[in-house]
Amino acid sequence: MSTPGHGTGESAERGLRLAPFRGLRYVPERVGSLAAVTSPPYDVVVRPDGLRLLETADPYNIVRLILPQAATAADRHRQAADTLRRWQDERVLAPDPEPALYVYEQRGEGILQRGLIGALRLTPREEGVVLPHEDVMPHIIEDRAALMRDTAANLEPLLFSYRGDDSHRGDDDGTESTAAVIERVILTDPLLSTTTDDGYAHRLWSITDARDLALIDEDLSHRHALIADGHHRWATYLRLHAEQPAPGPWDFGLVLLVDTARYPLRVRAIHRLLHKLPVHTALEALGDAFRVRTIDGPLEDALGALAEAAAGPGNAFVLAGDGRFHLLDHPDPALLARTVPADRPRAWRELDATVLHSLLLEHIWNVPDHPEHIGYIHDTSAAVRQAVRHEGTAVLMHPVHEDVVRELAEQGVTMPRKSTSFGPKPATGLVLRSLALN
Repeated sequence: MSTPGHGTGESAERGLRLAPFRGLRYVPERVGSLAAVTSPPYDVVVRPDGLRLLETADPYNIVRLILPQAATAADRHRQAADTLRRWQDERVLAPDPEPALYVYEQRGEGILQRGLIGALRLTPREEGVVLPHEDVMPHIIEDRAALMRDTAANLEPLLFSYRGDDSHRGDDDGTESTAAVIERVILTDPLLSTTTDDGYAHRLWSITDARDLALIDEDLSHRHALIADGHHRWATYLRLHAEQPAPGPWDFGLVLLVDTARYPLRVRAIHRLLHKLPVHTALEALGDAFRVRTIDGPLEDALGALAEAAAGPGNAFVLAGDGRFHLLDHPDPALLARTVPADRPRAWRELDATVLHSLLLEHIWNVPDHPEHIGYIHDTSAAVRQAVRHEGTAVLMHPVHEDVVRELAEQGVTMPRKSTSFGPKPATGLVLRSLALN
């Protein structure tokens, strides 16, 4: 793999190593607009409505690669691979002339986020360089692995966070930090600039200067990163890496690395959709396990009540799907003691996601941990709409603070899967990584 400007000494192997790569990007003249060919990450697209909207936005929308539609999984993955090859042959997608790291900026909703997109060296969990905080589901890894294997590409950057220095400078010797390089680069003309339908403005720059790449490499070699979004795709990277001969392009995976000392991430909850559990059945089964209060609406009032309850002691949830909202709080302490595993740190035992899965899903509602029974939805309104439409139950969650997530990850403790939604997530389609080029 081409990694100009990167050291090979011990320090480069001890921490993060973000390597430049030849980005594969849309040719603006060949598409309607850059905004029209982008998509949220594959697991945020609300299907089927959101998928159809993206497919009709532009014939070259990236959703045709990350969520191809066909009768079987094998057909879907082959279709994506064929589409990717065709778009390159037609010069809809074209590689940049030289390897680069990419500065990526998102601005919107009072948020400014900047980070680096690059090919991150894959490391096993026991090295402590990359810290996961959630469990993963094997069937999703199987699907993503087959897609990456057939396309030989990293189609979406994962979102990682790390703690850099608060200042623009690095160590005491006056060496520039990664943040300082980024601040210099954004004063130049970007490679692309676009605004997507969600109101976010996106800009992308390339870093190819050998000195800048070396400065970034030295700075990051002393850091470790938290997986903010992309646990399944990171697990997929590791699986494919184990299958391939080393060294090679499969030793690296595409990520966006954000310094949260400068650009704190927003943390939102991921809600549960219980497909086969009507709200009245869920409420009847509760007994005295929680205090239950009904809120007639609207959704904003229910979320406000949830936030107020979450600020106090104990756990809180809102159930929706019958046209009203039901606030659950003040769980029975004795029942918690009997159902929540006691062999984990207190911060883990008190997580809403832990209590939801251990007490409600497993003990009270007996909901199997299977996609047929549980869906995971990022958008609150969409979760409520789908619960009403399918006569199921949406369990609305309150977000976990980033410091709690990092504390548990640094202890090697994983949270229940889909516990958090960090953002803003990088738009998919602005830059891809073809393993044939890197």
